[in-house]
Amino acid sequence: MFAAALLFFAGLSAGGSTPIPPSKDPWYAAPMRFESASPGDVFKVRRAPGNLTAMYNSSAVYNILFRTTDSLYQPSWAVTTLYLPPGDPSRPAPHSAAPFLTWLHPYDSNYIDASPSFLFHQPTVPFVQDLPAALARGWWVSVPDYEGPKASFTAGVTSGHAVLDSVRAVQAAGLGINKRNPAALWGYSGGGLAAEWAAELHAGYAPELNLAGVAIGSPVVNVSNVLYNVNRKPLAGLIPPSLLGLTSQYPDAEKYLVSRLKPETKAAFLAARTQSWTESIQAFSGQDIGAYFVGGLADVFAPEMRLVWGRETYMGHHGVPWMPVYVYQAVHDEIATIDYTAALVENFCRVGSNVVFQKNTAGGHLEELAAGAPGAVRWLTSIFDGTYEQKYLSIGCSIFET
Repeated sequence: MFAAALLFFAGLSAGGSTPIPPSKDPWYAAPMRFESASPGDVFKVRRAPGNLTAMYNSSAVYNILFRTTDSLYQPSWAVTTLYLPPGDPSRPAPHSAAPFLTWLHPYDSNYIDASPSFLFHQPTVPFVQDLPAALARGWWVSVPDYEGPKASFTAGVTSGHAVLDSVRAVQAAGLGINKRNPAALWGYSGGGLAAEWAAELHAGYAPELNLAGVAIGSPVVNVSNVLYNVNRKPLAGLIPPSLLGLTSQYPDAEKYLVSRLKPETKAAFLAARTQSWTESIQAFSGQDIGAYFVGGLADVFAPEMRLVWGRETYMGHHGVPWMPVYVYQAVHDEIATIDYTAALVENFCRVGSNVVFQKNTAGGHLEELAAGAPGAVRWLTSIFDGTYEQKYLSIGCSIFET
């Protein structure tokens, strides 16, 4: 009753012509007493403002605000944006056939205004090419702001919850997708992090969701590994928003982390709270992030931070995916070491998961974003059209290297 009443009134909402940043847009707020709603309940639906339909070759675009659960298992909320494929936006969806993809953009930021629901209005958005490609195939595509209202970049638990609840919300929103549509997840890098955590948490948190498959590109299996891999290198700017995103879910750890910043470097480090991925990469490129802290990088792994690292940053400890999984990564990935991914896949396979692991010998992390996408699309297509079961399901885990 709670969700139905809210949705009835929210359905009258239409997005304005000019997008407003989430930090200033009153639409981005859960209603009073939202805590009593169930995860996935829909609070608001509106036609997305701006001109996203033309920008991404979509027939209609909707924003959906829904109830989710944070890393401490407290009520929270998040937003997803549903893109309808090209065609007549008024036509009813073929409920039994229309593929429904939740695509997880690697927005990698601790800034709420860098969330996809707003970021995608910008004239140039990095790493967005898979969205129009998926729509062109006739897939309905949901793009959640899975980091939530605190932009908790790399916080695995809250990200996984938000992904799963975004699927629930789209199915409940009455926009043409329901539980009969084949549903799958796809993410790369930071988006792969969210996809993998959703796959791990699925059985315990949202077991009623029938996920046909999950495609995971270059997952961040061990966040601390990435931290050391990129420090003092061009992508060192991933570290400040990651640390701020992790601790945003844990007030005591956040207070400790900020207290260990040197007075002369504190403002520059905390500027990551209002920076997009591109801005953070530019601001911190090549720097030793340990130099911002009194005790160097040792401060980041102090006892006050152990709970955060233990609960949020190591994949493979929160559950086992029971849907088919496709994992792909460059062997020479310089950001996320492939050995961690191989160990994760081995553990999943040992307990009965069905995994296809594609290892690619050409290129690195950024190159694999484009190079690995066609394989992911082929795999997702087999999931949606039912040919996957004939090709892979009977043989358990498969590992390929090309």
